[in-house]
Amino acid sequence: MRLQQKPKRKAVQIMSDNIKTEQPLIQVKNLKQYFDVNMGWFKNKPLKAVDDVSFNINKGETLGLVGESGCGKTTVGRTILHLYKPTSGEVIYNGNPIKTKADIKKFREKATMVFQDPYSSLNPRMTVSDIIGEPLDVHKLYENKKEREEKILELMDHVGLNSEHAARYAHEFSGGQRQRIGIARSLAVNPDFIVCDEPVSALDVSIQAQVINMFDELQDKLGLTYLFIAHDLLVVRHISDRIAVMYIGKMVELADAETIYTRPLHPYSQSLLSAVPVPDPKIARANKRIVLKGDIPSPLNAPSGCPFRTRCQYAKPICAEQVPEFQEVEKGHFVACHRVKEIN
Repeated sequence: MRLQQKPKRKAVQIMSDNIKTEQPLIQVKNLKQYFDVNMGWFKNKPLKAVDDVSFNINKGETLGLVGESGCGKTTVGRTILHLYKPTSGEVIYNGNPIKTKADIKKFREKATMVFQDPYSSLNPRMTVSDIIGEPLDVHKLYENKKEREEKILELMDHVGLNSEHAARYAHEFSGGQRQRIGIARSLAVNPDFIVCDEPVSALDVSIQAQVINMFDELQDKLGLTYLFIAHDLLVVRHISDRIAVMYIGKMVELADAETIYTRPLHPYSQSLLSAVPVPDPKIARANKRIVLKGDIPSPLNAPSGCPFRTRCQYAKPICAEQVPEFQEVEKGHFVACHRVKEIN
């Protein structure tokens, strides 16, 4: 099955003081998520999984979040939903800051998550009906058992599951079907916002296309907003309106999807995109692969200044002395690099 052509949405500008836009659905301001690591002899050291990340997501759009394994993508998604309590920073939903337990409970009625592994995210002791119906029970979204059953069957229909599947258990389904169950569960509270944490990485390529097409159809049908976390840059390009690139807990570039793919400005984004396979052999031979030197530093011992400087071919002394500001270098295009204007 092939990916369907996604229609272009209206471009949205963010984070610029000079541009007035409608209020974003999700605002993330200076988000930090540190985990204390025991270093022995009663000493703890903070592991900076997410370090001062800010971005907005507008209603009805998809923001893709990419980067190497361990860069903090999943932690960003989980911290936004307060599955992890933020170390500092602010998450604002529809103009309302999420601070108290009451705020979190109200927020989770409109924000859910699709997890990466469909094999471990479903309770093996529960039927499909119970799995999908659990959010309805928690938030008391029905008046009687008949209404509950009708809602469950409606959700199953949304994701392409038959009504006879309701009484089965998770182990009786394929990977793609299990992920559909997880998506149906996330839709149960009628959300506005869904964090999709690598929802197709554990699936076969043919099944990936079906699930991605389903995400597109659900977004058009229900007006959903996505934070789409993934490794596959081609998938992210297809589904996203804008793309953010992360490296060791920091956001290094953010722009609309087409700009990121045709004209990336940060050296790390350029190296990532040079690794994307091209189906045309002539173009592939003409493209020069940017091979990064060294290994990814640990977020436990991140480099001073710019976190990418130890692997960057353009690094200068200033890169070790100062953390680059995440600033708008072109309209709607944000980059964190001291030398962005010199090297592009």
